[in-house]
Amino acid sequence: MKMKFATAVAAAMSLAAPAMADLVIPNLSYRTGPFAAGGIPYADGFNDYFTLLNERDGGIGGEKVQVPECETAYNTEKGVECYEATKGLGALVYNPLSTGITYQLIPKVSQDGITLYTPGYGRTSAANGAIFEWVFNYPANYWDGASVAVKYLLEQNGGDLKGKKIALLYHNSAYGKEPIRTLESLAAKHGYELTQMPIDTPGQEQKSQWLQVRREKPDYVIFWGWGVMNQVAIQEAVNIKFPMENFIGVWWSGSENDVLPAGDGANGYKSLAMHGTGMDYPVYADMQKYVVDAGKASGAGDQVGSVLYSRGMYAAMVISEAVRKAQELAGTSAVNAAQVRDGFEALEITEERMAEIGLPNFGQPFAASCTDHGGPGAAMIQQWDAAAKEWNLVTGFIAPDDEVLDPLVAEDSAAFAAENKITPRCN
Repeated sequence: MKMKFATAVAAAMSLAAPAMADLVIPNLSYRTGPFAAGGIPYADGFNDYFTLLNERDGGIGGEKVQVPECETAYNTEKGVECYEATKGLGALVYNPLSTGITYQLIPKVSQDGITLYTPGYGRTSAANGAIFEWVFNYPANYWDGASVAVKYLLEQNGGDLKGKKIALLYHNSAYGKEPIRTLESLAAKHGYELTQMPIDTPGQEQKSQWLQVRREKPDYVIFWGWGVMNQVAIQEAVNIKFPMENFIGVWWSGSENDVLPAGDGANGYKSLAMHGTGMDYPVYADMQKYVVDAGKASGAGDQVGSVLYSRGMYAAMVISEAVRKAQELAGTSAVNAAQVRDGFEALEITEERMAEIGLPNFGQPFAASCTDHGGPGAAMIQQWDAAAKEWNLVTGFIAPDDEVLDPLVAEDSAAFAAENKITPRCN
C-alpha cells in the first residue's frame, strides 16, 4: 500500500525541486475524489495568490515563491506521503486542508521544525501555543465556529434556547467530531437538546439521517459536512421541506458548489463565514491583470472569486504575511523554517494592513503570541440567495463564548502535553 501511495505521490508532484533561494510552500491539494468540489477552488486560490506575488511584486521580500503541489485525494495516508515527499525541498510551512492529515502531521512537524498552518480546521486545542509550538490555526477554529452558531441562534431566539432541539449532522471523522464537545457544553449551559447524527464518508447516502430529522423535527440543524456530502445534505433537506433558514453549515459547508445543485430549493440556507464574500475587493483587479489575463491561473481558472477560492487565497495571504514578518525579524529575505515559525508567532494582521493588501473589511484583525496561536475566533453568518446565485452576509463578526471554550482548550491541550511529555513554554 505504501509503495502504491509513494508512486502516486511522485506522479502527482507538479514542480521540480526549486532553486535554492526560493521560498518553498507546498500545496497538499486534492483535485480528485468526492471532496474535490472543495479542494479544487481552495487549491486554485492558494496557488494564484502566490503567483500574484511573484508576477506583481517579484515574490516576498525579493524572494520568489515556489508552490510544489501534491495530490492527497483527502486521504490521510496520502497526505502524510505528500508531506514526506516535499519536506526535503526546503518546505517552510504546510496547509493540508484536512483535519485527518493535520492530526497525523502535528507530531511530524514538531519533530522536523516546520510550521503547520490550519486556518479554520485541524486540532482546535492547537490554539494553545504554549503546548503546540509549531501549529497555528488563527483566525478561528471549529470550537469557535460551533459557539458562534449557537450564539447566533441565541440572538434569533431572544437569548433563550431552553427546550429547543438542535441536531448536529456531521462527517463521521476527526473533522466532523470536532464540534461535539463544544455543542455538548453549550447545551448544558443553555438548556437545548442536542441530537448527534453521524454520516459516513463520503456522505452520498444520508436517507436515514434525514428521515430521523423529519421524524424528530429539530428546531435547527447544524451541519459539519464537506465535499459531495454538502450537496447531498442540502438536497435531502429540500426533499423533506426542512426550513432552510434553520439549516446552518460550518464554513466548509457554505460554498457555491454546495448549494447550486439544489436550485431554488437551497434559497435561505445559511453557513458560517470566516471572511467576506464576492470579488468586490481591490486584490481581485490585480489577480485579473497579473494572473488570469496573463494565462497563469491555477487549474481551469474558473473558480476565481468563489467562496473557497477566496479562502485559499486568504490562507496564502496569511502565510505570505508571516513570511514577511519572519524576514523582518531575521534580517534576511532567505528565511528558513524556524524563522518562519517565529514570523507566525509574531504576526499581527491589522485592518490597515488588510486594506493595503487589497482586502479591506475581508477578515478579522488578529495578533498572535507565544500562547495564542488561535486568534479571536469570531465568524459571520452568510445566507444563500438562489435567485441572485450569491452569498450575502447577514451578520457582522460574532465573538465565540470564550468562557466555555477557554477551559476546554486548556484541558485538551494539557492532556496532549501530558501524553507526549511536552513541557509548556511561554512561562
